[in-house]
Amino acid sequence: MAYDTLQNLGILNRLRDFNPVLAGTIPLGIDIASSDLDLLCAVASADISHFTDLLRAHYAHLPDFALAQKTINLRSSVVCRFRYQDFVVEIFGQDCPIEAQHAFRHMVVEDRVLQAGGDMWRTAVRQLKEKGLKTEPAFAILLQLRGNAYEALLELEGKSVAELRALLANLPAPLNVV
Repeated sequence: MAYDTLQNLGILNRLRDFNPVLAGTIPLGIDIASSDLDLLCAVASADISHFTDLLRAHYAHLPDFALAQKTINLRSSVVCRFRYQDFVVEIFGQDCPIEAQHAFRHMVVEDRVLQAGGDMWRTAVRQLKEKGLKTEPAFAILLQLRGNAYEALLELEGKSVAELRALLANLPAPLNVV
């Protein structure tokens, strides 16, 4: 359904110059009914006006359209949101490669944790999300990470699936935490 929505919007083709990547819960298989479609784009500072004009031209007519330019993690960024069919679509453009964007880096860590923990971890994350938690705080609770969930998760970035499996073996079963 998510892919059909992206196809119907023509968004991957329209944003192809910005290397759009679907990120977040849907590609990880931990989405819930209220999950957004999150697209990450690499947008050089010099291209921000073109990027925002493109978003306005094609999506401003859609319900709940909002567009903001911000500085996030010391980089020029654009956040665009709107509703289409059953989804809230969020497009995040930042002046850096997608692989360097925090949302992508979080997704890579979360994917490794899910590979290490299997279906039990996937179920536990979904259950916490159903209770209203965002993805990163849900992982942080299950992993018993302290402090800012978004920063703490990045501290696991260099760990392999095998190293994460060893870490998870020392934690309570995730379904006991939920």
